[in-house]
Amino acid sequence: MTQTVELPLWFFVLIVLFAAVTFASHFLFPSVRWFFRRRLEKAVAQLNQRLQRPIQPFKLARRHDMIQRLIYDPQVGRAVQEHARETGMPEAVAFEQARRYAREIVPSFSAFAYFSFAIRAARLLSNAFYNVRLSYEDRQALLEIDPDSTVIFVMNHRSNMDYVLVTYLAAEQSALSYAVGEWARVWPLSRLIRAMGAYFIRRKSGSDLYRQVLSCYVRHATEAGVTQAMFPEGGLSLNGALSRPKLGLLKYIIDGVSLDGRDVVFIPVAINYDRVLEDTILTAAASRNERRFRARIGVVTAWLAKQVWRRLLRRYRRFGMAAVRYGRPISLHDFSAGRDGDLMMPLARELMSRIGEVVPVLPTPLACWLIRENGTMSERDLTEQVTAVMEKAGTGAEPGSDAVPFAINQLVERRILLRTGEDLSASGERRDLMEFYARSVGHLIGDAEPEHAADAKDPSATAGS
Repeated sequence: MTQTVELPLWFFVLIVLFAAVTFASHFLFPSVRWFFRRRLEKAVAQLNQRLQRPIQPFKLARRHDMIQRLIYDPQVGRAVQEHARETGMPEAVAFEQARRYAREIVPSFSAFAYFSFAIRAARLLSNAFYNVRLSYEDRQALLEIDPDSTVIFVMNHRSNMDYVLVTYLAAEQSALSYAVGEWARVWPLSRLIRAMGAYFIRRKSGSDLYRQVLSCYVRHATEAGVTQAMFPEGGLSLNGALSRPKLGLLKYIIDGVSLDGRDVVFIPVAINYDRVLEDTILTAAASRNERRFRARIGVVTAWLAKQVWRRLLRRYRRFGMAAVRYGRPISLHDFSAGRDGDLMMPLARELMSRIGEVVPVLPTPLACWLIRENGTMSERDLTEQVTAVMEKAGTGAEPGSDAVPFAINQLVERRILLRTGEDLSASGERRDLMEFYARSVGHLIGDAEPEHAADAKDPSATAGS
């Protein structure tokens, strides 16, 4: 026992490393995790004191625990049995498939990442690109929402900047949990998005098992009071107008909520821009009648680098105004009172109607609509009419002293409008862009009934938002 044993140096180092890892995993790491967990809980408690809607414990739960809770839910268990019976596979295999779906859906929210990084980055990007405006149709109604209710922001989808803009503007209210599509499931973007509390969805999944797992997660989050944000149109508007809503997530919310329990309050949110960053990509997709956006990550990176370079040369200019307006909230308990039958269709129509009513009227969309309707106009008349209509609309997005001239100059520079002496008219080169912007406000000032007033899409067509 006391004899000397010779070992190669590399083997001795390996033994020491294994011993160190074992010691740390059994004695050190649990204490360190407990220490940081306690500090995080204190930080969240202090943060909740200044938020209008505190972060719910469900959102702060460990991702592993949330996945376990999800896959052992009776709803998922029944779906696993049904899927195994229909496909002829063993239940154990179907259960593992449900586990993969749960791991794909469940986020890993980090309060530190959300409030220390995401909010600051969202504020920086929003103010770097736009002159941001926030307004309310009835602010008092928002302040009177029951603090124990589950709040869901329901928004039109104009740009991928919508996520950034609303995250920034809602920072004083709560941490939003978004439903995001397949575009965000790209490393390292996916890690950041999960840390911000977003959950991934497959918008065109034909698997009933997947839909049941997703439905179960939405039910758990809604019952727990997690503040959520959803885009009922399911994707970006290709033509600028509001689209018909898809009922997937709305169905899951309604089906999973007891009308005798916690109330669900929907807040309509309307977003509009003087310039949508992806406008040419969207109009090109509309012309092809397909939802394939040919915007590679390299193209996006090059565009961002160009903006940074222009800023360094002091030639950078913002893209005009970006406005967000909150509409009148809808309580699910109040909306369902006295109604028989299906709630989804009437609720979807009412939500889209309220979003449409409060779409901010901004200089660029309004100028495009006026030129489209009137043909050639003098620049002075166009400026006066844009200003007058915006003031009458009362959307809270009234322009500053140079907002309207800036918007008109931007339209001319982009060859959407043609300046001939003192007159302005459609250039004819980019009529698709002029229509794209005009449609965003046309339903407020004279266009025909918008598309969203039509029947909503069948929820069985998609699992998306």
